[in-house]
Amino acid sequence: MADAGTSIAVIGLFLFTLAVFGTIYVATSRYKLAPSDKILVVYGNVKDSGAAKCYHGGGKIVWPLIQHYAYLDLKPMTIPIQLEHALSQQNIRINVPSTFVIGISTSPMIMQNAAERLLGLSNPQIEEMAREIIFGQLRLTVATLTIEQINQDRDAFLRMVSNNVDSELHKLGLVLLNVNITDITDEAEYINSIGAKAAAEAIAAAEGDRAKALEMGQIRVAEADRNRIIEVQKKQSETKTGQADAIKAEEIAVQEAKSATAQGKASAISLERVFVQEQEKLAIEGENLSRAAIAISNATLAEKEAEARQRAEVAQRRAQEEIEKAQYSLESERLRAADIAREQVAKEQVEISADAEAERQRRIAQGQADAILARYMAEAEGQKAVLEAKASGYRSLVESAGGDTKAAATLLMVEKIEELVSRQTEAISNLKIDKITVWDSGGKNGEGGSTSNFISSLMQSLPPVHDVAKMAGVELPEYLGAMKDE
Repeated sequence: MADAGTSIAVIGLFLFTLAVFGTIYVATSRYKLAPSDKILVVYGNVKDSGAAKCYHGGGKIVWPLIQHYAYLDLKPMTIPIQLEHALSQQNIRINVPSTFVIGISTSPMIMQNAAERLLGLSNPQIEEMAREIIFGQLRLTVATLTIEQINQDRDAFLRMVSNNVDSELHKLGLVLLNVNITDITDEAEYINSIGAKAAAEAIAAAEGDRAKALEMGQIRVAEADRNRIIEVQKKQSETKTGQADAIKAEEIAVQEAKSATAQGKASAISLERVFVQEQEKLAIEGENLSRAAIAISNATLAEKEAEARQRAEVAQRRAQEEIEKAQYSLESERLRAADIAREQVAKEQVEISADAEAERQRRIAQGQADAILARYMAEAEGQKAVLEAKASGYRSLVESAGGDTKAAATLLMVEKIEELVSRQTEAISNLKIDKITVWDSGGKNGEGGSTSNFISSLMQSLPPVHDVAKMAGVELPEYLGAMKDE
């Protein structure tokens, strides 16, 4: 008994060890890791996780038979978008070539959408679905904006595109990583016109600033020249005044030394007057020179100001001309688009009317053809029924004649004799005979009168009935008599 218990214990221990190692093996072989660049999707018998459960990082034991797993790749996908002829809010078609970078999102809610809608699809299939969404949302965004809004604030345009596209990609489990718009052009060259307008305005402003700077510099130069001339005239005047003072003192000393008489005094007074007049003359000349310099400076300043105003006006008119050209081009394009749309609508209306008229004529012709076909079919059916009835009657007639076809033909001929006689009578009845007069004075030698001869001749001239029947290929009944063969 002890040996049996020991054996059972050893077997139990072995089985327990085997079960433990088996469980460890199954657990290690079915434990799946989620790499950093992939999402582990476990589906099957998954509790409280919907159709599948997603893991980004870490690992999960995938139980055999009741669960299965797959991976979603997180590598970014680059999708080039060549959007052409997209209609803006101003009905101007623009081209927006761009590049979108998308990938599967790692957000739990969006990741669950990817597991439900993208699992098992290849990258080209995912890119194709995303491309259709991007095309639609990009066209929608362009349609809500004007050319000015798209061209002036590219950052706002990119934000609107990103928001619209990203919200739709989330429904598939995707996220927008980057948007790069290569260039924006339009068929009407309206964007180039706007750029030319801005460039013209900038050039005009720069020309105005340059002219203003030149004007200020020329004013400062003129003021410096005027001050210099005034200072020079002032120094020259002071120099001449000093010389005059020195001369005056010298002359006075000489005059005082030579003569103390009244003549000397008178001569000194005369010299003094002459000096005063000379000084006044010098002062007037200096003032005139200063005024002339100021006038020249003012004239130069006015000339520079006129030139600056002329350049600014020319630049402004050029900018206005570019603006008017752009507006004219835009209005022409808008009118042309309206004319094309109106002509297209008229063309479609004509095509619809023509198709409707053709269909009506076709149906009428079909109805007439059906009616003619039905009439002919009915006539054919009637003739067929008549012929079948005649055939049946002829068959019964032959049977009643004991199978003798000649007798049956003779009976038919007898039936038609009345119709033949009626036709002959109708032919004679059409002859118009108002009156018949017979003169009969009797014949010579007792041979009868002319009237009896006429009737006899008439009877003899009519073909016998038997000959007529013979020519028709029938035989008359015996009660009508018979003709002997010659």
